[in-house]
Amino acid sequence: MRFRILAAMLMGGIGAIAGAQDFPTKAVRMIVPFAPGGPNDILGRIVALKLSEQLRQQVLIDNRSGAGGSTGTALAGSAPADGYTLLFSGTSSLAINPSLYKNLTYQPLKDFAHISMTGTAPSLLAIHPSMPVKSLQDLIKLARVHPGRINFASGGVGGTPHLAAELLKSITGIKMVHVPFRGGGPALVAVTTGEVDLYIGGLASMIPLVNVGKIRGIAVTSGKRTPLMPQVPTFIESGVPGYEVENWYAIFAPAGTPRQVVNRLNAEIVKAVASPEVSKRFAELGTSAASSTPEELAKYHQEELVKWGKIIQAAGIKPE
Repeated sequence: MRFRILAAMLMGGIGAIAGAQDFPTKAVRMIVPFAPGGPNDILGRIVALKLSEQLRQQVLIDNRSGAGGSTGTALAGSAPADGYTLLFSGTSSLAINPSLYKNLTYQPLKDFAHISMTGTAPSLLAIHPSMPVKSLQDLIKLARVHPGRINFASGGVGGTPHLAAELLKSITGIKMVHVPFRGGGPALVAVTTGEVDLYIGGLASMIPLVNVGKIRGIAVTSGKRTPLMPQVPTFIESGVPGYEVENWYAIFAPAGTPRQVVNRLNAEIVKAVASPEVSKRFAELGTSAASSTPEELAKYHQEELVKWGKIIQAAGIKPE
């Protein structure tokens, strides 16, 4: 009996390797744990379209929104580990939510096989033009002279715009008042009308408003200047050492996915995001196409979990 079981296991292993080499033989589902129309959805569709072309199998987007990305992320983590269900997500559901929500049904590092990064997107700190500041240091000085008088918008408690401002407060010691809105759109409108003083949000939606003078961009959150706004300095250049915040987007599979499948997917994703058409579309959306090895993504993911966990704990943030 033992021999038969061993033989069956051996044959099963050989079959799995053969299956991995032939992968994919049918359509692949890519879960995006957010509603259609947002950055995760749009970027995920760009990558899925290119992967469909390369793999000669359809890569179909499956939007499963809810609980700040947690619903779809949990669904992806519990799927069969065969490479036919993938997750396109990043900062929010896999780096922020684990510290923000205490009853998650997934473990971000244990429940997923890391495949590759696909892109990173810095944010822009923008102010209403009526504010008497021209630089980030001017803003910090004003906040110190008038503690608690300056307010900042966000699209909701615990989102990247909220936490980006909390990180600025933590590093500099300034006091500002948080004004949450129901989504990034209303938050951006609030700073253009002067209802709030500042907002830290995605470049794609803010650059057109900067160009027509409705808001003033004074610093980008990335470690290096972005080619989309090369005239705007980074937070670090503006005298806030250690400040670096970027939304990142990556592709994962359920833990236990065969390494041969992970390697195949990694190679195809690296090829896809390096293509001129994907890089161009990403840039139009304020995102830099980027790729990684599975190990590089896992290491970065762990660092992001620690970073956001510290920010959330220090600010005493709890979900609404």
